[in-house]
Amino acid sequence: MIQLNHVTKRYQNFTAVDDLNFHAAQGEIIGIIGHNGAGKSTTLKMIAGLIAPTSGTVYINDRDIQKHSVALKRQMGYLPEETPLYENMTARQYLLFFSELYDLSRPHAQSRIDELLTSLNLPDADKLIGEFSKGMKRKVAIARALLHNPALLILDEPNSGLDPLTSFFIINYLKTLKREQKTILLSAHNLFHVEYICDRVAIMKSGKLVVYDTMAQIRAGLGKREYQIIFKFDETLDYERRDGTYIHRTNEIDAIAALLENISARGWALIDLSVQESALEEIYVKLMTT
Repeated sequence: MIQLNHVTKRYQNFTAVDDLNFHAAQGEIIGIIGHNGAGKSTTLKMIAGLIAPTSGTVYINDRDIQKHSVALKRQMGYLPEETPLYENMTARQYLLFFSELYDLSRPHAQSRIDELLTSLNLPDADKLIGEFSKGMKRKVAIARALLHNPALLILDEPNSGLDPLTSFFIINYLKTLKREQKTILLSAHNLFHVEYICDRVAIMKSGKLVVYDTMAQIRAGLGKREYQIIFKFDETLDYERRDGTYIHRTNEIDAIAALLENISARGWALIDLSVQESALEEIYVKLMTT
């Protein structure tokens, strides 16, 4: 679906994106994370065909976005981080206006708008956009990006500044779009959401791609796994004690196996066995500070 080959973007003496290579398959959700100025928005704009790379090539469905810009843009929906709306229009008027730019017939547009208003939980379609909350405005902007039912959705900070409930609603809504085999690229600062929704994660630092993989592979290479056993026995043992139980933590699977064998052999009461893995946030902080 998407292939970036040695993509670089320079502005005079500043390199915003430096020799970027990655690919995304149809139906994947790809999260792009990094510090402010890491090159996330520049990367999304180049994929959307809004700015041209200084060097390298962006392919969408094996076609160069710079050579087939008009045709490829018909297949994508783009949501910038800041999306000014026409606040003197109602949501329905606004979406009808953009449906004409997408060259949708009026009956098709009406049907599509009704579908989007329902799925995005926008009941006040005849209310002026200027009277909407920030979350409702963001939903209108997302509806606009989806009007023409694009195969590729490019979202720059879709949850920026939203309250937790609205933010989580949008993230779950994106999961429904994945079931329609849409490819979604999004940048985000909320790493919990990225970890929750994305098939693969791209971590950028100072314009360079430092990690691009599934969460399972990222954890395997950069994270850690800790095992915790809680058990009970009426003796004094060399383990942490809390509320009448013993607690042992380790990242060594052999040590856990030996302790479980000991617990079983001695007839001690096993209360709990749990596994904790590094969160994306922990891995990201480690990468950014080393």
